[in-house]
Amino acid sequence: MHVQPYLFFNGRCEEAIEFYKKTLGAKVEMMMRFSESPEKGNMPVQPNPNSIMHACFKIGDTAIMVSDGCGDGTAAEFKGFSLAISAKDEAEARRLFAALSEGGQVHQPLTKTFFSPAFGMVQDKFGMGWMVVVEQAAAKAA
Repeated sequence: MHVQPYLFFNGRCEEAIEFYKKTLGAKVEMMMRFSESPEKGNMPVQPNPNSIMHACFKIGDTAIMVSDGCGDGTAAEFKGFSLAISAKDEAEARRLFAALSEGGQVHQPLTKTFFSPAFGMVQDKFGMGWMVVVEQAAAKAA
């Protein structure tokens, strides 16, 4: 069994994909617009044909699926969870945290904790929560 996140960006999916490509090195594996759907007329709500119907990108070994959904233009609300990203060292953690913070909101500045030499929480400009962490074992190996 495999569980993957599927995120809906309400009309900002392509912008989010470009942001994650730039900030996290995301690699797009596939992307389909609503206009490319083989069943164009079978959707209860007809979104913008240029909106992203489905896309999948990878950050490291993790696949993340995304869509505009029906793209009603309201801000996406990601509540009750965050995506955690493990940095290889403190320098990478600072770079990732700064990039994700751009246009977003810092909830906990990147700092040393009892479980990590560098841990912080940020909500990016799309409303997605991120926890950036350097694992203790990685810090000891460096």
